[in-house]
Amino acid sequence: MRLVGANTPFSTPPILRHRPPIWREARLGLEAAALLRDPVWRGRGVEDGGGMPVLLIPGFLAGDGSLGLMTQWLRRTGHHTRKAGMHANVGCSGTWARRLEERLEELVERQGRRAAIIGQSRGGSFAKVLARRRPDLVAGMVALGSPQLDPLAIHPLVRLQVLAVGALGTLGAPGLFSHGCIRGDCCADFWDQAAKPLRRGAGFVSIYSRSDGIVDWRSCLDPCAEHVEIDSSHVGMGVNPDCYRAIAAALAGFRARDARRRAPLAAVTRAA
Repeated sequence: MRLVGANTPFSTPPILRHRPPIWREARLGLEAAALLRDPVWRGRGVEDGGGMPVLLIPGFLAGDGSLGLMTQWLRRTGHHTRKAGMHANVGCSGTWARRLEERLEELVERQGRRAAIIGQSRGGSFAKVLARRRPDLVAGMVALGSPQLDPLAIHPLVRLQVLAVGALGTLGAPGLFSHGCIRGDCCADFWDQAAKPLRRGAGFVSIYSRSDGIVDWRSCLDPCAEHVEIDSSHVGMGVNPDCYRAIAAALAGFRARDARRRAPLAAVTRAA
């Protein structure tokens, strides 16, 4: 592969890449069963969301259904959710970033307040780009096992899947990203935004696991994020009870920060 521009995920040496123990992903069923037995699933200890809007973005190869249990839980705990509209997260990054921004705009307009974004794996990269582009719409973001520092700090078998999807997209298969998404203009702004830090004070929580079987956990340690470590498989973060507790705490923090931000505006409006 030839060298590419500074705004792509291949512009720095892959110093974080190693081979995560993919067999650990077999824990998914156990994690889901543990969630359904855990008090957090019933909302115990979870602050009511008060109608806070939340946009959920699935990971690579996954669709909206992969975050179905999380969506149910968020709705039962007082949040207003919106799906990404993805059958499988394999499309052009630039195209999907624009589509997700439109969904985010509609969600915020309908609810009348800034939204939180929860993105798993590749979905976390979309979440960061949206937060960078539209801080006026985003109260905070939570990334679940998202390799922000090196998008290819993943197990070699999954990396082969990425290359396979890119090859099919390059050959013209509809709905798939292509090698041009890495080297071309369509995603140049996406990679540029993904590589930059969020504005100071922006809510950004990165949840990671040292026992992640797909992503090198060190690539999740974005320096502008608050880091929360849990014991979870990669795909299991969508059903892990400790992950739900971390998400609940993050959303509560975003709401508190957003309320403080709105308070001066409300005072000015009353005075007028």
